[in-house]
Amino acid sequence: MGYLLFPVRLPLLVLWVLGGLFTVMLVFPFLPSSHRQWAIRQWSLGLMACCGVSIRCRGVPVGDGPVLFVANHVSWVDIFVMNSVRPVSFIAKSDIRKWPLLGWLVAGAGTLFLERGRRYAVRSVGHQMLARFQRGEAIGLFPEGTTSLGLDVAPFHSNLFDPALRVGVDVQPVALLFQHRGRRTTRFAFVGDQTLLHNLWHLLTTTGTMVEMIFCPVISVAESGQLGRAGVAARAHSLIAEHVRIPGEACQDAALIDVA
Repeated sequence: MGYLLFPVRLPLLVLWVLGGLFTVMLVFPFLPSSHRQWAIRQWSLGLMACCGVSIRCRGVPVGDGPVLFVANHVSWVDIFVMNSVRPVSFIAKSDIRKWPLLGWLVAGAGTLFLERGRRYAVRSVGHQMLARFQRGEAIGLFPEGTTSLGLDVAPFHSNLFDPALRVGVDVQPVALLFQHRGRRTTRFAFVGDQTLLHNLWHLLTTTGTMVEMIFCPVISVAESGQLGRAGVAARAHSLIAEHVRIPGEACQDAALIDVA
């Protein structure tokens, strides 16, 4: 039955993405910031609906003013799930810009691309982050530096926490939990050598997909000043891991059942 969903959902997804590209290229230049933010949020909700992904939130996200959202990273879906709550300028590896359609779209929506392996790449992105914070924008960071199966949290790189501390911006950790028909799953993790089309196949041929976002307590400017960059990264990691990690045996079982 799931295979019948693919020829229905894929054309809808392509049309929705093309509509987003049209909006970003031809409409966004004439819209005030508040209207662009509203459009990004509504479009992201629509994209997740096309993919059959429902979204559930726990906790209270910082809704206004500059903030650094820090999250575990499981899939390309993460960006749009978080944008459905509040539009966020994400820091992403430069490879994403080369993706057909989606890459052009995230670039047009204000993503900051990190050119790995290039000297001064982190410093360059840091300067761009400072400018966005000064404009009152939210920035999203995946400090693991790569995607995971979503059942644990890899160590955090602390470099890109520095701009938030320098300009005095709150940091809010966010735990992303992928579920399939009520159970935690690794089915939709975008890991290893998997292609975007392969990942889309898993996503578009099933029902009962949900991503739960847990907005953890904010790490305030005052607390950040006491902890320092490495301390803030460790604190954020701890808060996220509390929600993401599954006890060893359950984690093992989930991986065996769900990994395709």
